[in-house]
Amino acid sequence: MKAIISGACGQVGSHVAEMLLARGDEVLGIDNFATGRREHLPAQARLKLVEGSIADRALVDRLFAEFKPDVVVHTAASYKDPEDWYNDALTNCVGGANLVQAAKREKTGRFIYFQTALCYGLKPLQQPIRLDHPKFPANSSYAISKTAAEDYLEISGLDYVTFRLANVVGPRNVSGPLPIFFQRLKDGKRCFVTKARRDFVFVKDLARNVLKAADGTGHGAYHFSSGKDIAIQDLYDSVVAAMEMKSYPVPEVRELGPDDAPSILLDPSRTFADFGKIEFTSLGETVAAAVAYYAKYGTQGEFTHLKHSDKK
Repeated sequence: MKAIISGACGQVGSHVAEMLLARGDEVLGIDNFATGRREHLPAQARLKLVEGSIADRALVDRLFAEFKPDVVVHTAASYKDPEDWYNDALTNCVGGANLVQAAKREKTGRFIYFQTALCYGLKPLQQPIRLDHPKFPANSSYAISKTAAEDYLEISGLDYVTFRLANVVGPRNVSGPLPIFFQRLKDGKRCFVTKARRDFVFVKDLARNVLKAADGTGHGAYHFSSGKDIAIQDLYDSVVAAMEMKSYPVPEVRELGPDDAPSILLDPSRTFADFGKIEFTSLGETVAAAVAYYAKYGTQGEFTHLKHSDKK
């Protein structure tokens, strides 16, 4: 199989690339290294890595015409700054549309996309959220731009799978509470936790099912979710435990901000029906793997697309 992976040096893209390469597939990776890191994908046989932006239509068209992929795994996304609407629109909307149209021209067999659960809004009408929930992405630049690309894909006529995600964590995770907790604890700073709950899933669990999708399993939208939400406090406690701290640093507990969802819990029933039983990695094991990665490579910025005034 020949696969083009956008954001190939990011968290999800690099794990998918590793698994494809390990089984003998050929990978062409594209990354602008805004958040991806070269050490995630060292040079190896059957891998070609191109530095560039998916918003560069000429580059995307040329790579598709030359490589002629069997599948596209589109993981690239702009999310570093909630006020950077320009780059969110450029990468997520324009870049996504470029990849979809190039895949159509080259008659690519499958297109795999990753959507944020924030496409359902901050106040979901269902709990857990079903796939028939309407989209209400007007809560952040990230959600708006990611949803626009998914909409393009849905009208493209391509054979596609969209994985709608809550929180994917583990090694190479550079956004959200996990790297923030690690870095602040490492620096001896106090953390805060909100009363929010999230469904945290291990990146390698997702990547294994992306390969199933690349091989033909499923069509349309799926929730990649364990079906259980976890308190942010429990995530914090898992980070403290993995770091083997001598004493417990008591976090400040804060109420939810206006741009934060109380719970993001997705109904995974269609995923389980089509992809089969998924053995989800435990939170403790997931966090321990992430902490080991941060200890070696650092956290690289601890980004969040939400508008908190600080990251205490």
